[in-house]
Amino acid sequence: MSLFGSMNRMVTITINKNQYLAEEGEIFLLTAMRLNIDIPHLCYEKALEPYGACRLCMVDVVTCGKTTMTPACTIKVHNGLEILTDTPEIIKHRSLLFELYLAEAPKSEVVREMAAKYGVTKTRFLKKIVHDDPLLGKCILCGLCVRVCNEIMGTCAINFINRGPYTVINTPFFEQNPDCAGCAACAQVCPTNAIVFDDRGSNRIMQSWSHTTVPLATCSSCRKSFAPEKLMQKVLNNLEPEIIEEIRTLCPECRRKLITRKEVGKIPKS
Repeated sequence: MSLFGSMNRMVTITINKNQYLAEEGEIFLLTAMRLNIDIPHLCYEKALEPYGACRLCMVDVVTCGKTTMTPACTIKVHNGLEILTDTPEIIKHRSLLFELYLAEAPKSEVVREMAAKYGVTKTRFLKKIVHDDPLLGKCILCGLCVRVCNEIMGTCAINFINRGPYTVINTPFFEQNPDCAGCAACAQVCPTNAIVFDDRGSNRIMQSWSHTTVPLATCSSCRKSFAPEKLMQKVLNNLEPEIIEEIRTLCPECRRKLITRKEVGKIPKS
């Protein structure tokens, strides 16, 4: 869609020998999803720039009769684009990747279900030891959690640690990180549900991130804890126009009730 809400130019593309109309400039993976053409993927997130980390969405781009394997999330639709999504080479590539992911994240139900669709239920690779793994043996190292923390939230509370087969994601020195706002955006974008956090009393415990503890704000009306304090302050400080003082310290439920009472009070009595 353009900035003014109108559609971009529609162009003709070819997918698996069939022609379709598609929106020029759209990410091809989204076009395929809309057309119900199944392309597995784990690391695509609309809020972030695609970078093809998981490599599962590889497709063949056909140019002058030659094919080039490319991540579908990095291809922009243009007139005459020709794609093959399920050639024997592509299926073989994805099957091998699923074996690798079964070894990297042996406890991930998401990976197991996706792999099973390709008939992959076992791996020939050495499985990662998941004893005491704060990411429950489910992390595929796609880096979405790191990227959303750094690029969207601007917090940089977590990052990659070590290299090669020893690579993991966590807080610096595996210690509680006071920079963490407890927003849990990392957990929201994680494609394998590897990140664990828990609200206990007046604190949010980011269990996966070295049990980083973040205080929760308390509603001034009902006294319930409802959101991380640091995140609340960040949001309130950036609202334009500013939120009125009367509802600034209320939880969403109490805020809704107060506003409803005020609006009802404006209705003339018959």
